[in-house]
Amino acid sequence: MLSEIAAAAISFSIGSNNTSNAFGIPVGCGILNFRNAVILIGIFVTIGSLTQRKVMETVGSIASLNRNLAVVVLTISALMIVLSNLKKSPVSSHQVIVGSIVGAGVATATAKLGILIPIVVSWILSPIGAMFIAIVVYFLLEKIFSRFSVFVVERILFLMLILSGVLVAYNTGSNELAAALAPLVSAKLMSPVEASLLGSFFLFIGALFMGGRVVETVGKGITALDPLSGFSAQFSAGLTVLFFTNVGMPVSTTYSLVGGIVGVGLLKGVKAVKLSVIRKILITWVLAPLSSFLLTYLAIRFGGVLI
Repeated sequence: MLSEIAAAAISFSIGSNNTSNAFGIPVGCGILNFRNAVILIGIFVTIGSLTQRKVMETVGSIASLNRNLAVVVLTISALMIVLSNLKKSPVSSHQVIVGSIVGAGVATATAKLGILIPIVVSWILSPIGAMFIAIVVYFLLEKIFSRFSVFVVERILFLMLILSGVLVAYNTGSNELAAALAPLVSAKLMSPVEASLLGSFFLFIGALFMGGRVVETVGKGITALDPLSGFSAQFSAGLTVLFFTNVGMPVSTTYSLVGGIVGVGLLKGVKAVKLSVIRKILITWVLAPLSSFLLTYLAIRFGGVLI
């Protein structure tokens, strides 16, 4: 029972935090209302979680976990993600979960630290890659759309933004939710299908009831986004995460999207980017995995958790 509660909690927390990744920009641009965005998230997160297993396998191999350890890892991760959401600060669920798994692995001497090297490299490369892809996409589309009327361009961009949001929602299921459920699957507490269906449902609930908070930060807080800027940022994040998903690396849609937004913001000039928001996100990028590592390590070593 505890494992199911832990799965529900971590999935709910991801839904509360990651709604902004898929549809924060379309909602921020006024293209899509929040209710319809949540429905699309629920559908495509489920598809993604059921069709991709590579990230789940990678994260599940970081350390050997039993039922008690898996519950501790996911409970601490869920609490950290929800607290970040309440502060309206986007946080990488991957980093929190991986940090927590490493904490459990170090506490029980089962961590395979060599696996962390490609994961951390992927964390660094993904937002940088998304930033450059966004700049290229924006530049090319600006040239192409200059040949069409404003009305036609707006119609095309509205559709493209929704489609890119669908891609990001799929990635959320195939990458971020897969990483979150990996401890339960690797501990053989659930089958991959059971974990995916349960996780997708509670992610949808989290998006519905708490997803609106981080939408404000990502959709509007970093730089002013028009539909072209929004699509360039979101599509670049979707492509970046899709690439890393296919090589089995758990990367953050949140930070890839932030990288894309920064890219289009820089095209408008450095002054267009709210550096104070970027600074806050970068601090969270460093502190989140370190905090989850430390809290989990202490909980297992000194909290009386049965291993």
